Amino acid sequence: MRKVLQAAVSQCVQGGLLTTLGYYRSALDTDLRFALENCPRRDIKRCLVYVNKISNGRDQRGAGTPKEPPLHPYPPLKALSDDSLLSQLCDHFLPSLVTSCQLLVYTTTSECDPRHGYTPARRRTYAEGLCQQLYSDLLALIDSSVAMGTGKSVSSPHSDDALTREQAEQEELCSLYSRLYDNDRPEEEEVRSYLEQRDTQHPLVVLGGPCTGKTVLLAHCAQQVSSWLSDIDPVVIIRFTSLSVNLSPGHLLSSLCHQIAHRYNRNPEPSSRDPNPTLSQLRHNLSTLLSLCPTPKQPLVLILDGLDQAWPASGRQTIKCLPSPLPPNIKLMLSISPTRTNTLHTLELHFPQSSSAVFGVSRCCVSVELGPVEGRVCVRMLAALLEGSGRRVTSGQQGVMNMALISCPLTLYARLLHRHASLWTSASEVTDETLPVGVHSSITVFLVHLEEKHGLVLVSRALSYLTLSRTGLTEAELSDLLSSDDEVLVGYVSASEPPPSKFRVPEVEVERLLLDLKGFLVKRTVAGSHVLFWISRHFELVVCERYLSSWEMRDEMHTAMADYFNGRWAYGRAKPLVISQNTGLNQPGSVPNTARMKKYIDRQPLGQPYVFTSKPFSSSSSPSSEHVRVNLRKLLELPYHLKESGRLEELGRGLMMSLEFHQAMLRAGLLWDLVTLLEDWEREGASQLIFPRERALLAGILRDSACLLWNSPMELSMVMKVRLLPFLGLCPELEGYAEEVTQGIKKRGSGLGVVLSPAPSTVPSTQCLFPEARQCPVTDAAGTVSGTVVVIQSDGSALVWRGREAEELKLSCEPALRFVSVRGSGTFILLSTQCNTQLLWDVTMCFQDVLSLEGQESNSDQRSSTIVEGFLMCDDRMCVWWKGLSYVSVSELSTSRRLTRLQCQNTVRSVSFPPTGQFVYCGQEKGTVSIFDTSRGTLTAICSSPAESSIISVILSEDEREMACVDSRGHILLWCVATKTDPKLLKECCSGSSHFEFINTDLSEESCILLVCKTQEIILWDTCDWEQWDHFRAPQGKAFSRALLAQDGQLILASLEACPSVLVWRMTTGQCVLSLDAGSPSQPLSLLKMESVLSVVTQNGHLTTWDLDVICAAAMVPRTGAGVREVVLEPMGERFYVIDGSEILWRWRLQTGSPETHFLHDGPVEKLCLSPDGSHLVSLSGEDVYVWRSDTGQNLHRIHGSRATEVLITSNGHIGVCVSQRGLSRVWKLASGAVVCNIHLYLADAQVSPESTFLLGRRHGDLLAVSLWSGTVSKRFSCSERYERSTVVAFRTLPEHPDFVIVMAASGSVYTWKVTEETVCRQFLLPQMFLCQPQVFHMSSDGSFALLSTDDDLITLLDLPHARLCRVKAQGPVLKVCLDDSGRYAVYICHPPAQDNGCACDLHTKPLLAVVRLADGGRLGRLCLCKTPTALAVSEELCVYVGFQDGSVGVYSISDITGRGGAVRERIQGIGRERPCQCDIEPVQWLPLATPSITWPKSSSEMT
Repeated sequence: MRKVLQAAVSQCVQGGLLTTLGYYRSALDTDLRFALENCPRRDIKRCLVYVNKISNGRDQRGAGTPKEPPLHPYPPLKALSDDSLLSQLCDHFLPSLVTSCQLLVYTTTSECDPRHGYTPARRRTYAEGLCQQLYSDLLALIDSSVAMGTGKSVSSPHSDDALTREQAEQEELCSLYSRLYDNDRPEEEEVRSYLEQRDTQHPLVVLGGPCTGKTVLLAHCAQQVSSWLSDIDPVVIIRFTSLSVNLSPGHLLSSLCHQIAHRYNRNPEPSSRDPNPTLSQLRHNLSTLLSLCPTPKQPLVLILDGLDQAWPASGRQTIKCLPSPLPPNIKLMLSISPTRTNTLHTLELHFPQSSSAVFGVSRCCVSVELGPVEGRVCVRMLAALLEGSGRRVTSGQQGVMNMALISCPLTLYARLLHRHASLWTSASEVTDETLPVGVHSSITVFLVHLEEKHGLVLVSRALSYLTLSRTGLTEAELSDLLSSDDEVLVGYVSASEPPPSKFRVPEVEVERLLLDLKGFLVKRTVAGSHVLFWISRHFELVVCERYLSSWEMRDEMHTAMADYFNGRWAYGRAKPLVISQNTGLNQPGSVPNTARMKKYIDRQPLGQPYVFTSKPFSSSSSPSSEHVRVNLRKLLELPYHLKESGRLEELGRGLMMSLEFHQAMLRAGLLWDLVTLLEDWEREGASQLIFPRERALLAGILRDSACLLWNSPMELSMVMKVRLLPFLGLCPELEGYAEEVTQGIKKRGSGLGVVLSPAPSTVPSTQCLFPEARQCPVTDAAGTVSGTVVVIQSDGSALVWRGREAEELKLSCEPALRFVSVRGSGTFILLSTQCNTQLLWDVTMCFQDVLSLEGQESNSDQRSSTIVEGFLMCDDRMCVWWKGLSYVSVSELSTSRRLTRLQCQNTVRSVSFPPTGQFVYCGQEKGTVSIFDTSRGTLTAICSSPAESSIISVILSEDEREMACVDSRGHILLWCVATKTDPKLLKECCSGSSHFEFINTDLSEESCILLVCKTQEIILWDTCDWEQWDHFRAPQGKAFSRALLAQDGQLILASLEACPSVLVWRMTTGQCVLSLDAGSPSQPLSLLKMESVLSVVTQNGHLTTWDLDVICAAAMVPRTGAGVREVVLEPMGERFYVIDGSEILWRWRLQTGSPETHFLHDGPVEKLCLSPDGSHLVSLSGEDVYVWRSDTGQNLHRIHGSRATEVLITSNGHIGVCVSQRGLSRVWKLASGAVVCNIHLYLADAQVSPESTFLLGRRHGDLLAVSLWSGTVSKRFSCSERYERSTVVAFRTLPEHPDFVIVMAASGSVYTWKVTEETVCRQFLLPQMFLCQPQVFHMSSDGSFALLSTDDDLITLLDLPHARLCRVKAQGPVLKVCLDDSGRYAVYICHPPAQDNGCACDLHTKPLLAVVRLADGGRLGRLCLCKTPTALAVSEELCVYVGFQDGSVGVYSISDITGRGGAVRERIQGIGRERPCQCDIEPVQWLPLATPSITWPKSSSEMT
C-alpha cells in the first residue's frame, strides 16, 4: 500500500498535478471536495476517515480550538484560493460531513520529540500502521458491499418486498428506454389522444415489426402522461413483460395487483395472500382492484409491453384475465407484433367492442401502427450522433450512409452505423458493397471488429455468457466466468514461464471489451444488483446464431455458469488447466498428449453462499450489528442453468429438495417463486424433471403453510419437522432434506427435534377454482387414469384441469358447442352435447384430436335422452349406453362408425365389456341381464331375477365363468355363465336393510373386496366366496353420498351429505383416521378416484386433488382406538405405555414408532404403574388389579375387590400399594399378591418414600407418613402445630435426597421436612400472588426447581437453591406443563397467540410445544403440534412424549449442547427410513386371566 501511494504521488508530481511547495496547494484537495460535495449519502457512508494529530511537531500550523462548521453554504471551488482551500476543507467541510453522516473516524496522536519534530522514521511508522488498518478496513468494506450488491436484506422478509423491488426495476427500465427516444414520432399524438378521451372502455394496441420502436415509444409516453394530463393525477404502471425475471402470467398478474394496491394505498385482498394463487383468483383480485381504485381525479394508465414475447400462451392467458370491457377511469395500452396472430385473435375475442378497430374495419382509433421512420429523420439522427462524439465523415462516406439509411430507416441501424463510422478515417473507402445493410448484418460486422480487436475467444465467450444468462450478469460475474473458462484463460498464460497458482483474466481486458460495447450493452437493476443486458434482443439473436449454433456449446456454457453460481471453484478450490510445455500455449495446431500437462490454478471467483453474513468495518461493532443478506443472484441463476444444462438430478436433489435453498428463497420473499419452481409450471420441459411426488409434496406443504412462512421464513424448519417427517417412508428421496433439518439443531447446539411423528392433521393437496363457477355451477365431472379432470358447467361450457390451471375446452371444428354430460374411462373422456352428438377425446392428445360419434337415435326431445350413462373401451371398440334408453351402441374407433346396436328388454343401467371383447353383459331394470355376442350382434341369453330390482353393477370373474350382479337393494346374485346360452343362478346373497337407498359400488380386484354403499351403511363383500366380510354404519344423523375403496382395499373414502369433507376409514379397525378438507363449505358433487389420485369437485367450482399414496401414508400412521389420556414411560426409554380409556393398554416401541403389544382388560384401564426396572406393570381396571410380566405379557395376577383409585409400586419393585378412597388401602407383595398390611386412612396424593419405607399422603390438612409394614401412622407434619395455622396443599419426595420432603402450605410457606428425624425447616414464604397450585405442582428429583403454578400465559417456578421465583412467559395460555427429572428444562404446551389476519389454519390455531432452559430462561425451541394434545410426559433421556386426541403419539427430543443417547439416538438415526406397512404388522395381543386369581375380602366398613 505504501508503494502504491509513493508511486501515485511521484506520477502526480511529474505530471504537474502535485507541487512540492505544500499539500494545501495540491489538486487533490480540489478532487476530494468535488467528489464529496454532491455525493449520495449511501456512497459517503462507505468513506474511511483517518485523522493523525501531531504533537510537538515543528511544522505545525497554528493551534487552537477547531472552528465550528459554517452555517452558510460552502463557497464554490473557483472562489477559493489555493491557500484557503485546505483550511476550508479541514476546518469546515470535512467535520460537517462527518457529523451529518455519522461517519466512523479513526483518530491517532503522534507524540514527537520537541528537539527533532516529526521525523521521517516516525512518519514511516505511522504510514505502515495506516496501511495495515486501511487494508483491513477495505477488506471489510468490500465484503459488506459485495453482500449488499448481490443480495437482499432479510430484516424485512415479507414477500411484498420482492414485488416492490420488481416495481422499482420496471420503473428504472422505463427511464432507460425513454432516454432512447431520439426522434419525435407522429404516433405519439395518437397515444396522447387516446389518453385524453374520457369515455373509452377499450385498449390501445401498438402494432409494429422488429426494431420499429414499440418499447421506446411506450416508455416515452409513460414519462409524458403526467404532463399530458396535468389537470388530474394519473397513476401510471408500466410492465416490460419480456424483461421480467418471471415470465408466467400468474406472476405478472400478482405483480400488477400489488402495484395497483400499493399506488392507491389499499390493502390487498385476503385471497392474494396465497403464495401461488390460480389465474382465476388473480383475475378476481385484479377485477376488484380495477373497479374500486381508479377515480376520475386519479385514473389508471396500465401499459403492458412485449406481452407476446413471453413464453407460449402467456400473453393470451394474461389478456383473458383482464376485465372486458374496461372499467371507467382506466386506460390500457399494449404492444404486439403483427406476426403474433394468436395473441391478436385472443385480443379480438376478449375485447369484441374494439376488435373491429384493431383490424382496421372501424373508424375508431384504438390501434397505432408503427413502421420505419423516415429516412431523413435517421440521417439527422446519425449526424447528431457523429457531432456528439466529435467525429466527422467525408461527403462520399456520408452519401453512402444516407442511401443505407433510406433503405433501412431504423433507429437501431443508425446507431450501428454511427459505431461503424467512428472507426473510419478520411481515407477509408466506403461503398454500398462494404457497408452492411440491415440490423443483423450490421451487428455481425460490429462483432467481427470486436473479434479483431480483443480476440475471437474472449469476445465469443463473453457475449455468449451475457446472452445465456437468465437476468444478465454483473461485471464481476462476467470477469469471474471468463477467468474460470479454460479457453479464455489459456490465452493469457505465458508459454515461457510456469503459470502462477493464482491467476485471472486481466480486469483491464474485460473493461476494454465492455467499453467498446457501451451503448448496446447497458446496466439495469435486477434483484438489487446492477447487471449488463442487451438494449435490443436482436443482439441476442445474432450472438446465438454466430457463437451458439450448436446445442453442445450451449450445454457447455450453461454448465460453466451453473458451476460458477454453485461456487464449485470458489474459496481457494483450484481448477485444472491443460497447458503445453513444448510448443507454447498460443501455438496453432494440435499438441501431442505427451507435451501437455495439467496445472491446478485458483481462478479466485467470488464465493456463492446462499446467504452473505457481513460485519460493519468498525472493529468495535457488536455481533448483533451483522448484516445478513440473501444471495439473490444465485437463487435466480443457478436453477435456470442447471435445467438448461440437463443436470436434472442435481437440480432436483441440490435445490428443489434442499432445505438451505428453500430457506434462502423464503428469506428473500420468493415463496411464490419457490412453489412455482417445485410445481414446475414453466415452459422449460416440465415433464422432464425428476422426483415429481417429492416436489409435489414439498409444494403442498409450503402452500398450506404459507400463512406462517409469509412473515416468518425462519419457521420453515419447524414446519417441515411437523408436516414432512410423517411422509418420509413414502418419499425416501427426501431423507437428505430431513437430515438438513436435524443438522440445523446440531449447528445451533440446541433445539427441539422430532423422534416420532404423530399422525398428520392435514394431507397436502392441490386446489383449483374453476372460473365463473359462482354464476355457472358445476353440473357434472369425470376423470381419467392420468389425473385429468373435465367438468361441465350449467351454461354448457367444459373446463379441463391437468395439474395447475383450468382451461376451457374449445374445439375449432365445432363452434359454440354446449355440453350436458361427461364420462371417463381409462384415458378417454366422452362428452355429450345439446345437439345430440358425442365427442370422444383421448386426454393424451390435444383438443383438436377429438373424435365425433353418432348420437343416439331416440326421437324424444327430452334433454335426458342425450345424456350418456356410461361407456367402456376394449381395444378399438367402444360400448356406450344412455340414461333412460334400452339399448347399447358398439362403435369402432378407427373408422368412427357404429358396428351394431344391442337392443335390450328394459332400460340399461350397467354394462360389462370383458377384455376378450366377444360378449357384452347388459344389466337392466326389472332384474334382467342380457348377454350379447358382439361378433354377430345377437342376443345369447337373458338372466332374470325374481325380485325385479334394477341391476346396478355386473362383475365377471377373470375366466368369465361366473357373473355377480348387484341390484338396487344391495343384494348379490351369483350366476354361472360358463355356458353363455344357459346361465344358472347359483345363489342370492342378502345384505343389510333393503330400505336404505343404494348409492354406488366399488371393486378392488387386488384385495377381492366389493364395496356396496347405501345411504346409511357400507357393506364389504369377499368376492372369492361371496360372503359378507364387514359393514360400517354412517355417523349418527348423517348419510353417505358416495364411498370408494383405496390402496388395495386398505382404506374407505366416503363423502357425507351436508358435509364439506371426505372422511377416511381404516378397513382393519373401522376407525375414522382422516378428514380431507375439500376447500369449500358446500358438499362434494363428485368423488373421483383415478389411478393414483383422488379428486373432489364441488358444485361451486372447487377442485381439490390428493395423492392416494400420501393419503395412505397419513392414514396408516399408528394410533390407538381413542384419545390418549396418559403416557407412562419405561425407565430406559425404549418402550412406553399409552392409556386411552378403552379396555386395551398399548405398549409402543420407540424404535419402530408403533404399538407392539396390546394388554387386554375386561374393562376400561384407569391407572397404570411400572416397576422401577420395567419388569412388571400393574394396571387398574374397574375393581380389578392386573399384574403383568412386561417381557412375556403373562397376566400373573388378577386381584378382585381392591376398590382402588390409585396403584403404586415401591422403588425396590417388591411391594405394591392400592390406594382406596372408599375402603381399605392395601399393601401387598407383587410376586404373590398376598396382603402385607391394611391402611385404614385415605391419603390424598399418595406417594411412596424413595426408601420404600413409608406411604406419604395428605389428610385433613396434614401430611402423614404411614408405615408400609404395619399400616399405622408413624410420622405427621402439621403446619398448625408449628409456625402458622394453615394446611398442606402439596408435597413431593426427593429421590436424590430420600430423607427429605418438600412441603407447600396454603399460606405460601415452603418447608423441608426430614422424615427420619421429624425436623422441619421453613425455607421462605411465597407472595400471595405466587401461591402453589396443587394440580400443577411438580418438582425435580434433586429439589432444585419446583413448578408452582400457571396463570394464563405465565408459568411460575421456584428456584430453591437460590431462593428466588422465576416466571416464564409463554406465547399464549398454558395448557400443560412439566419439568424434566433433572430440573434443567421446563416443557409446556400453550395456545398460540391470536392472529391479526384471522388465519384459522392448524399452524395458527393449534397448540404449541416449547422448551425453556431453567438456568438462564433461554428458549431452546418450539413446535406447532397442529392437533389437540391430551397428555404430556418427559423422560430421563430428555424426550418429550405428547399424546393426542386422535390416538397418535408424538415424541420430541430436547437437544442442548450435550445429550444422552440410547434408544433415542438410534431412533433419530432411523428417521427417514421407510416404516413397514402397519396393516401387515398387527400388535401382539395379551389376554387377561378369565377370572380373578385373588379376591381380597371386604372389611366391615366396606360391607356396610
